[in-house]
Amino acid sequence: MSADPLTPYGNKPMVTPIVNAVNYQYCSFDVLRQITDGQIDGYTYHRDDNPTVRAVEKKIAAMEGAEDCILCTSGMAACIMVYLTYLSAGDHLILFHDIYGAHYKLSLILERLGIDITWIHVSQAPVIQNFIKPNTRMIFCETPSNPLCKIIDIRALKNEAKMVGALLVVDNTFATPYHQKPLSLGADIVVHSATKALGGHNDLMAGAIAGSRTEYDRLWFTRQAMGTTLDAYSGSLLERGLKTFDIRAEKMASNAMAIAEYLSQHSKISRVYYPGLMIDQGNSVALRQMENGFGGVLAFDVGNTQEDAKKFISELKSIFHAVSLGSTESLVCIPYLTTLLYMPEERRIVFGVRENTVRLSAGIEKTDLLINDIEQSLNKLMITEEKKTLQPFEYA
Repeated sequence: MSADPLTPYGNKPMVTPIVNAVNYQYCSFDVLRQITDGQIDGYTYHRDDNPTVRAVEKKIAAMEGAEDCILCTSGMAACIMVYLTYLSAGDHLILFHDIYGAHYKLSLILERLGIDITWIHVSQAPVIQNFIKPNTRMIFCETPSNPLCKIIDIRALKNEAKMVGALLVVDNTFATPYHQKPLSLGADIVVHSATKALGGHNDLMAGAIAGSRTEYDRLWFTRQAMGTTLDAYSGSLLERGLKTFDIRAEKMASNAMAIAEYLSQHSKISRVYYPGLMIDQGNSVALRQMENGFGGVLAFDVGNTQEDAKKFISELKSIFHAVSLGSTESLVCIPYLTTLLYMPEERRIVFGVRENTVRLSAGIEKTDLLINDIEQSLNKLMITEEKKTLQPFEYA
């Protein structure tokens, strides 16, 4: 008979129990020592570890092909933990303009701590050796990127990073492990806003960091010191989301591809960013490093002005005007007015975003419902000049 109080008769619950305990009783000093030495997965205090959260960490690690995973309170908390774990004053960090806009504020804090930061464009990734310094300790990228879904060759980037022993950190939020496994492509660490597609229901906030067991131990130290451990209830919601993750990711990608193809032929759309389109500059690399489709997010320019984009969004009936992505519902926003508000106005457009750029996160609704909604909204849009043919574009 099992001695586990959660399974007194040996029958395992179908759902991981939500353990809200802050502290735990020790059955012996020897067990306490084994826990604190890391010899066993035991628990002493919630800031250190939580059994509900730990169960989810192991599932995400398996999804990413990682040895372990550590969860925290948000996607940006995950990024902060990565930076503070591996960077010190005098180190050099390379960031891409195309990563999530909140990194701009975070970069100001890192610079105050004495970290040297170089911002580059995705188009400069093939010549990143021109920006790497002897003290470069980390390259942080996102592929597909937020919000323009630009693609970076992870293998090529890692080859350059290892020349100086720099860590390559890849934000895999847009791609998700269903479409891309950065660790298998050479990345050292993968981060997620688990708030998005991993959770998938707009009802939790969490961050995830996956990598080797050695990296887990280092990041665990930072999390324990900072107090960014995820709460058990959010961990339980995240585990529930993971149970339907594959089928949601498949449908979101299918919907996004159909929408991108439709928009690429529409006279009122001048640009479409989606790596699944053959016209997309990142398509050839995406075909090599992504699988099962190209993700559920796309971006496109509506008409000629921000007012055109606003009108388009305000006329939608089934697609929701909201930030975030990767949820069961389709969501749409204007990045210039939302996710990029963290940046100074001049920086919002430096990497290709325009005032009329729209980001759409496809949900799991019926494809025809979404396309019909987009069509009826575009039909109501009066613009002064309609484009004739969607032209290939260069990454900014």
